Amino acid sequence: MDPEMDSQLKIGFIGAGNMAYGITKGILSGNVLPVNIKVSAPSLRNLGRFQELGVSITHSNVEVVCGSDVVFVAVKPHLVPLVLNEISQHVTDRHIIVSVAAGITLATLEELLPENSVTVRLMPNLPCMVQEGALLFARGSHAKEEDGALLRSLLHHCGLVEEGPEAWIDIHTGLSGSGVAFVYLFAEALAEGAVKMGMPSALAHSIASQTVLGAGRLLRDTGKHPAQLRSEVCTPGGTTIYGLHALEQGGVRASTMNAVESATERARELGRKSAAEGRK
Repeated sequence: MDPEMDSQLKIGFIGAGNMAYGITKGILSGNVLPVNIKVSAPSLRNLGRFQELGVSITHSNVEVVCGSDVVFVAVKPHLVPLVLNEISQHVTDRHIIVSVAAGITLATLEELLPENSVTVRLMPNLPCMVQEGALLFARGSHAKEEDGALLRSLLHHCGLVEEGPEAWIDIHTGLSGSGVAFVYLFAEALAEGAVKMGMPSALAHSIASQTVLGAGRLLRDTGKHPAQLRSEVCTPGGTTIYGLHALEQGGVRASTMNAVESATERARELGRKSAAEGRK
């Protein structure tokens, strides 16, 4: 995708929550100018921070659609049918409609929009806000390869961007969307362990966050399997293997797998509910 094309694109966001904000920050660190982005929300509560980025704001979803080439629908899942019903008559074949609502299927999107609408289902995560997100998207039946390439080009400053079949989106929600919170829980527990052993809380939390960051970067940048890196930290009879034994006794591995499974199943359940709502 030609970077010059990115700079000419008009981008719209319906919804002004954290996901919309994170993606906007990522897009702005590329070639898109603030003047080419417009965000709508019913109240001013979340719009102020977009104004600080130099982005246009409005209360009109229709205004966003009419002035955009790519429209991100970034509202809560239960509001998606209402929003799509409101904007559908203004959606043309020049638009790419990107849903970032958990559980909303491509079939639901296509059902609620005009025939032949170009739809994409995208699941980002909160670290998009610091350009370290993990984003997975699936193309609808009318979205071409070049639409996927355009989206990749647009979003690559947000972090890792991958494309896959729609069946993976709910799994990605459980793994990465919700997984961020699982990592925070672990980081909090790491720090609390240090506090228990006598370290001041502020220092413990600072070191825990750096430990999570450093471990993640090493995992990503070396490309090694986590088990390999873990074994490299373990010396026979050393501190780490004693700590790992305690974690295994606590069932941390099984609990984490269960957490991803539960979050994935919840995403699927939300999708079924939303599909039923859309058909009403």
